[in-house]
Amino acid sequence: MKVIILILLAFIIDPGKIGKINSLKSEAKEAYKKGDFETAISKYRNLVDSLGVNEDEVRLNLANAYFQSNDTVNTAISYQPLTQSKTASIRSIAHQQLGVLSNRQNKYEEALASFKQALKADPTNEDARYNYEMVKKKLDEQKKKEEEQKKNDPNKDEKNKDQKDQNKDQKDQKQDQKDKQDKEKQDKESKDQKDQQEKEEKEKQEKESKEKKEKEDQKENKDKKETPPSVSDKLKQMEMSEEKAQMILEAMKNQEIQYLQQNKRKATKPKDKGKPDW
Repeated sequence: MKVIILILLAFIIDPGKIGKINSLKSEAKEAYKKGDFETAISKYRNLVDSLGVNEDEVRLNLANAYFQSNDTVNTAISYQPLTQSKTASIRSIAHQQLGVLSNRQNKYEEALASFKQALKADPTNEDARYNYEMVKKKLDEQKKKEEEQKKNDPNKDEKNKDQKDQNKDQKDQKQDQKDKQDKEKQDKESKDQKDQQEKEEKEKQEKESKEKKEKEDQKENKDKKETPPSVSDKLKQMEMSEEKAQMILEAMKNQEIQYLQQNKRKATKPKDKGKPDW
């Protein structure tokens, strides 16, 4: 009753959508019949993804199109949910096709189990029955052959065990070697990173030290410019010794004394008050 109501509501709400769905179904079916599986897949995907069609029949057709196009991955993904379909025939076909995939991959036990489920869902599925008998026969022949080989070579199991152990050892060695290489690579990357950090830190310290020295030199030069030179420095600039400078000063002092004494000896005439200064 709910399904009928939903369908009626769909017609009432969007009658154009129903027409588009029916048109796409017809186009997809026609493309499938012509062997144009890519077009069929595209149209079935449009029905499921864009138009929200969730019918098992449409999903089965999509899975069949994937199967015919040899897309193994999407085939398995598409058939798997259909094994839970409420329709027995669809469940049977989904199990059957999964069995075919397993058989192609030489997974005979899985294939046999899938064909068995297909027959359980629909005993009238003759394709599933034929495939079941075929795979069962193949398995029986394989077991018989293994038993004969074991009879002719009683140590075969032991040899197989030794081979498996050897393969395991080789695999473990490869894994150990890979782990060692990964560790060496990681250690090298860590060392390189550490060296780079140390290098950057050293360069930073050298730069700071250089800037500090430049500032100190600039300050020292500034102080030298602002501080007047001492008498010693002036003498050095004049290339004159202190003794020679002292002698020059003594001579100048003596000349000054002589000059003063001579001026004292000169007579000074009094001015005539009656005469003008000029």
